[in-house]
Amino acid sequence: MAGANDKTRFLREGLFAKYVVSLVGLVVFVLAVNGAMETWISYRATRTQLTDGLEDKAQAAARRIEQSISELERQISWVTRASQDTLEKRRADYAQLLHQVAVVNQLFQLNGEGREVLRVSRQSTTTGGNADLSRDMRFTETVARGVSYAPAWFADRTPMMSISVAHSGFNAGVTVAEIDLGFLAEYLTDAQVGKAAFAYVVDPRGRVLATSSKGPEVGKDLSKLPQVAAAIAPGHETDTSGTDFNGHAVMSAASTVPKLGWSVLFEQPTTQALMPIRDQLVRIALLIGIGLMVAILAGTLLARRMIIPITALRDGAQLLGEGDFSHRIDVHTSDELEDLAGQFNRMAGQIQETYSNLETKVEERTRDLAQSINELKVLEEVGRAVASSLDLNAVLPTIAARAIEITHADAVLIYGFDAERRRFNLVEAGGIDQSADGAHDTIDEGDNILSAAAKSGEPIALADLAQATEQPLREVAIAAGFHSVLVVPLVDQQGTLGSLVVLRRAAGEFAPSIIGLMRTFANQAVLAMRNARLFTEVAHKGRELQAANETVRAQADKLKLQTEQLKDWNRSLEERVRTQLGEIERIRKLERFLAPQVAQLIASSDSPEGLLTSQRREVTVVFCDLRGFTAFTEATEPEEAMNVLREYHAALGELIFKYEGTLDKYAGDGVMILFNAPIQFEDHTQRAVKMAVEMRDTIGPLTERWR
Repeated sequence: MAGANDKTRFLREGLFAKYVVSLVGLVVFVLAVNGAMETWISYRATRTQLTDGLEDKAQAAARRIEQSISELERQISWVTRASQDTLEKRRADYAQLLHQVAVVNQLFQLNGEGREVLRVSRQSTTTGGNADLSRDMRFTETVARGVSYAPAWFADRTPMMSISVAHSGFNAGVTVAEIDLGFLAEYLTDAQVGKAAFAYVVDPRGRVLATSSKGPEVGKDLSKLPQVAAAIAPGHETDTSGTDFNGHAVMSAASTVPKLGWSVLFEQPTTQALMPIRDQLVRIALLIGIGLMVAILAGTLLARRMIIPITALRDGAQLLGEGDFSHRIDVHTSDELEDLAGQFNRMAGQIQETYSNLETKVEERTRDLAQSINELKVLEEVGRAVASSLDLNAVLPTIAARAIEITHADAVLIYGFDAERRRFNLVEAGGIDQSADGAHDTIDEGDNILSAAAKSGEPIALADLAQATEQPLREVAIAAGFHSVLVVPLVDQQGTLGSLVVLRRAAGEFAPSIIGLMRTFANQAVLAMRNARLFTEVAHKGRELQAANETVRAQADKLKLQTEQLKDWNRSLEERVRTQLGEIERIRKLERFLAPQVAQLIASSDSPEGLLTSQRREVTVVFCDLRGFTAFTEATEPEEAMNVLREYHAALGELIFKYEGTLDKYAGDGVMILFNAPIQFEDHTQRAVKMAVEMRDTIGPLTERWR
């Protein structure tokens, strides 16, 4: 016996572990796969978005640098015109150029043989230097190409370069301008680079020419960084990842200045760029943890619910083996375990029945046979009563009396159902105690046993009224001394006809045979009610048909007159529809050019010309614009400025329509709104103030996003 208990305990523990481990493993696997896929997709999308943004900024900065160099070249070429043939005029032009262009530090002129004839700086002017620069690339390449750009160099950590422009004419010489490249930092400000990123410009050798506030120092050699090496290498694609000057991993984007061979690099630390991915991983970990706890709890509950019915089956089988055939296994799991428990219970019942006394069965069968014969006689009598009369007052008393006789009940009530008033009316009573004072004559449809039986279509038996819920029939029955009740609904295909109520003074269950017999009595009562109702309806319909025939004749005469009236009304309605469609089209055209409320005012006015006359009226005017918008547009791309204006106008437009203001004009970021003209409002000032406050609250978050 101990071995069997150990085996059962092992089975129970095994089922418990299987349920818990399987459910936990499934939940963790699903959450882990889902989290990994979402993380990978988010990582790819975030990296692509950041790389594209950095690349756009790098290309914009490279274009601006190239444009500035081209502008310097144009300004330098101005002093090389052939009309300035004297040295004094050339010196004056050089001095004027130094005064106008702050980034030019020094200018000197080379004659056709490559010798220096004039040098003008911000500190001094030298003539006749006669230095031989005929082999200098600034001379040779300029003579060959017309313009040349010398490689950058550093003077006291200041990046410099020279732009050489050939003079017009044959063998006329060259003007060389030395440029201070410090102005390049203006294109790499924090506003253009961003809060988390930094940027810098390198020459073809990888030396830093300009940098943002967070970037490397000017003059530093970054040629060994992978992203810089890829950017300055000819014919190589830009590397989107690398390390910064401090050795930290960064995401990078580069763009080349074609004229000079420089590279503009925008970089952002990878840790900051991928911060959303890290936050997502934390959320996924929390979700897996919560799912793990829920799975453990659910698995534990499911395993316990599985073990309880198995234990009940084991105990029940043990009692059956010991000979206790009266025991029944109580398992309600709605699955195979409940079916197995039912089979055990049926087997126990069959075995118990086999051991019952056969003589008792014979006596019971004899009594049942006598009862059945009596029931058949009663049913025959009731059937003859139903077939012989269509009068309910003659049939229902017979049904009630025979029901009391055959069921040994103390009283029988027959209720009819009034469908219009939704209530049950007492039509026949047998054996009822008149001391109830007629409180049972009418029972409204609702929360009571009669309505419940009619709704379900099945008999309802209450063995003890004292234990039943409170309802009208219960109180009346208990007051009259009844303690058990059987309610059989009287229903047919058309609906509820009433109820047959059997009352007993003694508490106790109603036998199934009694319930089945009362079903038969109910069918007889239904048949009697239906026959009587049909007879009444046929007589009533005959009278109605005669009246209807007379009514139809009168209606036929009216129809001819109404047909002519309908034709006239139809023509009138068609004309009104055409007029209204024209009015709707006119309003729709007005709304293309005017505010909706103005268009509605014009359309609804009997004399629209009166709206155009001059009037004196107090008007509230609201002006609004964006602070610093002009400076913002100068520092941003046109597309970005247009997107800002589009969002700005959309937000203001919703508020203007909300407070029913009239948009007078708008230009750029400036908007003018009128209140109390042409639409009049008593509270136009309050509307304007409320709209202005809500505009401020609405545009505030937008400006934070635009920065």
